[in-house]
Amino acid sequence: MPDLPAVGALDSTLALLREGYPFIANRCRALGSDVFETRLMLQPVICMTGAEAARQFYDTDRFQRAGAAPRRLSKTLFGQGGVQGLDDETHRHRKALFLAILNERSIAELVSRLRTIWGDRLSRWEAAERVVLFDEAEEMLCQAVCAWAGVPLLENDLARRTSDLHQMIDGAGGAGLRHLRARRARARTEAWVGKLIAEVRAGGRRAPEGSALHLVATHRDLTGRVLDEKVAAVELLNVLRPTVAVAWWVAFAGLALHEHPEAVAFARSGAEGRDCFAQEVRRTYPFFPFLAARVRREFEWEGYRFPAGRRVLLDVYGTHGDPRWWTDPERFLPERFRGWTHDPFRFLPQGGGDPATGHRCPGDRLAVEVLKLATEMLADGMRYRVPHQDLRLDLSRIPTLPASRFVIAGVQRGDVRKSTGPAPARPAVPEPA
Repeated sequence: MPDLPAVGALDSTLALLREGYPFIANRCRALGSDVFETRLMLQPVICMTGAEAARQFYDTDRFQRAGAAPRRLSKTLFGQGGVQGLDDETHRHRKALFLAILNERSIAELVSRLRTIWGDRLSRWEAAERVVLFDEAEEMLCQAVCAWAGVPLLENDLARRTSDLHQMIDGAGGAGLRHLRARRARARTEAWVGKLIAEVRAGGRRAPEGSALHLVATHRDLTGRVLDEKVAAVELLNVLRPTVAVAWWVAFAGLALHEHPEAVAFARSGAEGRDCFAQEVRRTYPFFPFLAARVRREFEWEGYRFPAGRRVLLDVYGTHGDPRWWTDPERFLPERFRGWTHDPFRFLPQGGGDPATGHRCPGDRLAVEVLKLATEMLADGMRYRVPHQDLRLDLSRIPTLPASRFVIAGVQRGDVRKSTGPAPARPAVPEPA
């Protein structure tokens, strides 16, 4: 059996930090292979790309999640002991908690809360000279999800809690101070929600029946015990944090409407059109580039041996831009999702497979519904202009955003989006000399 294709460098950590999102796809193209082996932080890692690779990656007989996430992600983005690191019946039982929290009715309620908050904010935006859409989206989502989840949030706490949730997400792909800030933010936030959970369990605080706070606080594991308080805090944050993270896609939705004015009419064409637009935003614009697992038991794929225990990274960014799976992948075409069969291994913005039984994020539908509302508001619910700003995306920074975080100005309530003219090609400011 041949060895896995390998990159020549002793360690690829610096190359990953330098290239960011296209790191795996670049090497797969150079090697002419959907799989290769390298070292990251001096540890052997197998990298895979493409829909067929994703199909293997989500085979629970071959891969497991226990011990898969790098320690720096467990300390920032995911927390320790949460659903992302579980397997088999323990995972399915814990996943059922999130499916109960994120049912169709509760998603509709959260989106309704967000619609009200967005409408209230419009008055403030109308009086402002400029509005940073990403910053506003984060605060609106934090306010909405906390109220919906039964998590009390004082008005003067909103900025602080939003900032901590932001740092947990933003610092997950960073090093140095970014990483340290993210770890401190997680510690503060786990302490905050852990105290709420303890108060609910002790009877000193009432959590609304069926709310995320109530369901997490009362959830029992397979042995019939309530979750450890720290693990329960991690799981409650696994509802709050990913919801706030949709702010990245909200900013990208604004950018897409600006960069692709031909798609504005599609975004205004009703719920189906907004759904297609939201999915194309999630396919086209980069969020987190890779997913991690470990080989559960040795197996062979594509003629190569995958040794037990080896960490594997699945390339989300490259799979979404692969012409084998997407026609004209460089073009922004919301219509490609009209009538789409939702192949669970070709489209991976929040993981692949079945969200009910596998490791696809149970908040996938919530993210789409929030993004549909944002698209509706940006395309129909307000008028604004997009001033001159730096809209470049730095693909070496994970997660990335437009450098300006997408600024709008001259906001007015309205049902027709007003533009100052054709969207300029990126970059919107001259490249530095």
